[in-house]
Amino acid sequence: MLWDDFQTNTGRIIHKWEHYFPAYEEMFSSFRNKTITFLEIGCGSGGSLQMWRRYFGPLSVIVGIDINPSCMEFEEHGIHVRIGDQSDPVFLAQVVEEFGVPDIVLDDGSHIMKHVNASFDFFYPKLSMNSIYMVEDLHTAYWEDFGGGLHSEFSFINRTKQMIDLLNAHHSRGTVPITEFNKTTYSMHIYDSIVAFRKGRGRKYQPMIGAAD
Repeated sequence: MLWDDFQTNTGRIIHKWEHYFPAYEEMFSSFRNKTITFLEIGCGSGGSLQMWRRYFGPLSVIVGIDINPSCMEFEEHGIHVRIGDQSDPVFLAQVVEEFGVPDIVLDDGSHIMKHVNASFDFFYPKLSMNSIYMVEDLHTAYWEDFGGGLHSEFSFINRTKQMIDLLNAHHSRGTVPITEFNKTTYSMHIYDSIVAFRKGRGRKYQPMIGAAD
């Protein structure tokens, strides 16, 4: 459905990879036609903000943030744009104060690792249960000019690998610490150039005995 919208778009230009759309549908479809706040980091040419508004429906509030002041022209009914640095916690706090904690964050911003990490560090702990945090265009995590690299400690892909261990900390027999990430993350989803997180309440692991046949 979202792919059809993309293909028939007659509004502002949308810059998205084709293979992202199944990931969007998988992660976002349950939020359609509900009262939600969707925040996209990076406004591009403004078309994606319009696409998300059409997709999520009239009850949604779409917020775009960008460092480019000209993006303010993308504002329209149901779509809000705020200008600032995605790595600036003071600016991000102002956005949250104005619009509330978003239900979905999609990072399509600078794709520079220090910015990606800073935005995640600010928003993710604040998200409520069942919220989604998605980072796209993570091929840049392998590029040194974006602060990444295959073995870079700043690569968000390498950080994601560490968070997989954190997600499974309960099973590690004490070798992986229990953290807030473990307690509040239900699942992680890895796609080509995308990592998505679904918040969820901490799980209690108790031995279960199945019923007899």
